[in-house]
Amino acid sequence: MVTKIIAIDKETVTTEFKITKDCIFVNNDRLSETGILENAAQACSSIVGQSFFEEDDLEGEGNTIIGFISGIKKVSIYKLPSVNDTLITKAQLISRFDSDSFSLCTIACKTYIDEDIIVDATINFLIQEV
Repeated sequence: MVTKIIAIDKETVTTEFKITKDCIFVNNDRLSETGILENAAQACSSIVGQSFFEEDDLEGEGNTIIGFISGIKKVSIYKLPSVNDTLITKAQLISRFDSDSFSLCTIACKTYIDEDIIVDATINFLIQEV
């Protein structure tokens, strides 16, 4: 649900997702609310998820991780995007707790089509090695 990572560092990420007709979350040529949240979750989780991999592991083959939405603090969906729209999701790490094999974090994100905001959310995640 992320076509490309445009920019990423230890606290932020900006991603792009081109909606295609064959996407499992598309109904009547629109991305569903579930699809919008899945796009946001995958974009957000990349901030913390990257720390489970070596810096030179560009293909992500050195580890296996899984992430779960542990809670949605807030979500506002203003528009359901259409097939062929490109979503830009920008996320910011709010808090993070790390143990030896998992991380708990809270991330705020906003998703746009062009300059129009379509989603504003704050989501809690559990990300762990498997």
